[in-house]
Amino acid sequence: MPTPSNRGAMMPESPIRKLVPLANKAKAKGLTVYHLNIGQPDIKTPQIGLDALRAIDRNILEYSPSEGIRSFREKLVDYYQSFNIDVCVDDIIITTGGSEAVLFAFMACLDPGDEIIVPEPAYANYTAFAISAGAVIKPLLCTIETGFALPPVSEFEKLITPRTKAIMICNPNNPTGYLYTQQEMNQIRDLVKKYDLYLFSDEVYREFCYTGAPYISACHLKGIEQNVVLVDSVSKRYSECGIRIGALITKNAQIRKDVMKFCQARLSPPLLGQIVAEASLDASQDYMLAVYNEYVERRKFLIDAINRIPGCYTPIPMGAFYTVAKLPIDDADKFCAWLLDEFEYEGQTVMIAPASGFYTTPDVGMNEVRMAYVISKEELAKAMIVLQKALEVYPGRRF
Repeated sequence: MPTPSNRGAMMPESPIRKLVPLANKAKAKGLTVYHLNIGQPDIKTPQIGLDALRAIDRNILEYSPSEGIRSFREKLVDYYQSFNIDVCVDDIIITTGGSEAVLFAFMACLDPGDEIIVPEPAYANYTAFAISAGAVIKPLLCTIETGFALPPVSEFEKLITPRTKAIMICNPNNPTGYLYTQQEMNQIRDLVKKYDLYLFSDEVYREFCYTGAPYISACHLKGIEQNVVLVDSVSKRYSECGIRIGALITKNAQIRKDVMKFCQARLSPPLLGQIVAEASLDASQDYMLAVYNEYVERRKFLIDAINRIPGCYTPIPMGAFYTVAKLPIDDADKFCAWLLDEFEYEGQTVMIAPASGFYTTPDVGMNEVRMAYVISKEELAKAMIVLQKALEVYPGRRF
């Protein structure tokens, strides 16, 4: 039998999805499973987007342009301008989700063996995309004790080698909900300038910032315009994860030229998804405000509930709809599996993501989990009761 690739062996399992078989088994037994494991909002997609989907009346579902439908990209220019992000239509390439934008950015900017500095915990698929591109993640550890703030510049510089080509950030952050300050963004800008690095900035959660301070995009940073590649997606802001529409935005013409080669190789982004996403850009401010306010309420409820459970702690996330919590347990991977496979409380259990999968630093985050507050407050309340009851009887508890 042929030998499988080393690349396939190196690909990490998703910390979010690897427990799905156990969740399905629990549901088959009749249990209610509260899903805090995945960033799939329960928020209704904008009606204007759903109406556009239902109104599609075409005789041919054709390829779209490899760079995406122009009218959609033109409307995105106005959307970004509302955040003081100054781009033109040619700066925007539509991708099959934000994930493809990250992958194509890595493929176009990095050679095998090149290194990317990534503050962690970080979105687990960055590692998967780096492996796909032959690049190497160099983790910069942020800790729950500091609320996941960036460490000093000196810690960045310890990681820089002749192979360092880029810094990758997610702002607001998945999985921690951390929102970078102006000072931290300036710190990153100065490093990018000093070492002439790329800055890949995943900003898919920009609508969900819970602080009075202004939102700082990588595109706001002066002097590194040619270094920045912005990653975006409609999945979270419009609850449209399934249409798989993202965007790669950069003012660097050479990067765009090279990314387009990968876009042409995969032919085109989803036609129907672009139609829905373009219409959703006209979602009302009332819709956007209602979604924002709902997440504010859920955040407050979940953070308060976690921190009331004996032995548990989570900082207050200032963005996105996730938080990383420290639990009084021996091993989060075992605990998350145990919740689904062996535990129930009044016919219920809860699915959460072990944080170890968001670190590449060995043996870090072993007692941490990520929770997504993407279900109603009523369900969150039930999930927190289940979690507390589970922690009281878990065999590997550490009080």
